[in-house]
Amino acid sequence: MTQDYSHFPRHLVAVDCIIFGFDGENLKILLVQRNFEPKMGEWSLMGGFIGDEETSDEAAQRVLNTLTGLENIYLEQLNSYTQIDREPTARIMSISYYALINIEKNIQINEKYSAKWFDLQDFPSLIFDHNEMVKDAVLRLRRRASTRPIGFELLPEKFTMKDLQTLYEAIFNEQYDKRNFISKINALDILVKTEGKDMSSSKKGSFLYTFDEEKYNKKIAEGFMFKI
Repeated sequence: MTQDYSHFPRHLVAVDCIIFGFDGENLKILLVQRNFEPKMGEWSLMGGFIGDEETSDEAAQRVLNTLTGLENIYLEQLNSYTQIDREPTARIMSISYYALINIEKNIQINEKYSAKWFDLQDFPSLIFDHNEMVKDAVLRLRRRASTRPIGFELLPEKFTMKDLQTLYEAIFNEQYDKRNFISKINALDILVKTEGKDMSSSKKGSFLYTFDEEKYNKKIAEGFMFKI
């Protein structure tokens, strides 16, 4: 006999996306200006309800694609937020995700949502519990970046050592000694030094590198531990 669930409470379930980017100097967060009540005109994370025929992962991917036009973005489920009074209009539970975007890609931001990149160290207060979501996402990003090479998702395909060091300094909000950082990265042996150079930094230029994902995966299979 089929169980009758009609007498049980029904709640709405949404996804909210914390979208991180890197502009070469600072870690960024992509926010949208809310165009409906409540809190119309205030800043929030991009989100949406989970459809009847999709999983939360699929809903998050759809939300990101709707806003940025991008597919195959690094996306990770973060947490669930179920406080009874988290939204004033209805009982809405949210599953949060964080995404990493290379800003240099051809991102077509949907103008419908009045989206804008903000410096992660200086962004406006957000609606509901979205500030808490951002704090949780930053902590997760730092934990992942210290044990997995996810930072490369924020960089262009070719980058300098300075680019990489600046990125990690932005993620962890701390400064590193240049010589020690380069030594640690070289010891990982997961980068390929190209013949190209970035000539914008000096007359001599700085060599460009790429992340060797195939080599990294092979090393992981052999027991390699990534640690920054």
